Amino acid sequence: MQALPLRLLPGEDLRAALEAQMAGNAAAFVLQGIGSLSVAQLRFAGADQATELRGDLEILTLAGSLAPDGAHLHMSVSDAQGRVIGGHVAAGCIVRTTAEVLLAVLPDHAFSREPDAISGFRELRIRDRR
Repeated sequence: MQALPLRLLPGEDLRAALEAQMAGNAAAFVLQGIGSLSVAQLRFAGADQATELRGDLEILTLAGSLAPDGAHLHMSVSDAQGRVIGGHVAAGCIVRTTAEVLLAVLPDHAFSREPDAISGFRELRIRDRR
């Protein structure tokens, strides 16, 4: 495992920036992330579409897996009143001041997202590259 710390800048799309890190990498996990957003796009459990949240938002947790063909990320954020909400990270989560993220790159593995007959979703497939 190789640790890869990242700092994202104001205006960056959180999900797009993390997916861009997969260029040249076949498998990674987001171990943790903190920072702030001006816009969060979160898809709640069972929902078909993301819900947009706007304002001064703090990233409390960020975790997930990254494959060259997609990410599976979950995040919790709090608003200026301290209310906490979380869900699946969709495109359009815009960094407000910073986002500090720690990735674990797994050079001996390859991840992909493939249709799963049990769940009905594209799920993580793990391959050993050794």
